[in-house]
Amino acid sequence: MREGKGKQGNKAQETRRRIIEAAGALFVEQGYGATKLQEIADRAGVAVQTIYFVFRNKSSLLKELVDVAIAGDDEPVPTMDRPWFAEVMTAPAAESALAALVAGTRGTLERVAAIDEMVRAATATNPEIRELWPDQADPRYTVISTAAKSLTKKPGARPDIPADEAADIIYAVLSPELFLLLTRDRAWPPAKWEQWAYRTLGSQLLVTNEP
Repeated sequence: MREGKGKQGNKAQETRRRIIEAAGALFVEQGYGATKLQEIADRAGVAVQTIYFVFRNKSSLLKELVDVAIAGDDEPVPTMDRPWFAEVMTAPAAESALAALVAGTRGTLERVAAIDEMVRAATATNPEIRELWPDQADPRYTVISTAAKSLTKKPGARPDIPADEAADIIYAVLSPELFLLLTRDRAWPPAKWEQWAYRTLGSQLLVTNEP
């Protein structure tokens, strides 16, 4: 019985993953409003009733998609409890903390930048989407400001840059908009973006910044 339940659970998890992947691709390709649940079902290889059963409605599916894209998986672990963020906080020097922050953010942006752009566009014509994230605080800024507070206290950080200013600089350079501008519109490989972002932030935040 337990083995059967395990197989059923794995199958349900795989079905959920296929639906989320199909929704992400279609929402980005066509836009949230233009995409029908039946199209998502067809791409995922499931009945449309399965989507209603698993996610209830289209907006709930969108929220799940965003949450999974940010985290990288469907485990209920906040960004600031993720291993890559722990590397930022525990790094012995500002240089290594910044490298961990840029690398971790790159991984997130590769998953979420295009989705973030889609959500912004969808919110303009579907104001109810705002209700999916009722908190007024920007979670991305919360993560970055926490990292900035830690980074600016480490050896190698410029003493004349306060944590709030460092957070604003990091928030701008590591933005989804700038990531898409360079990696999608200008066809930079993500590794090139990571190197550029580190050098750019290092020149602003570190006492010395060697490539």
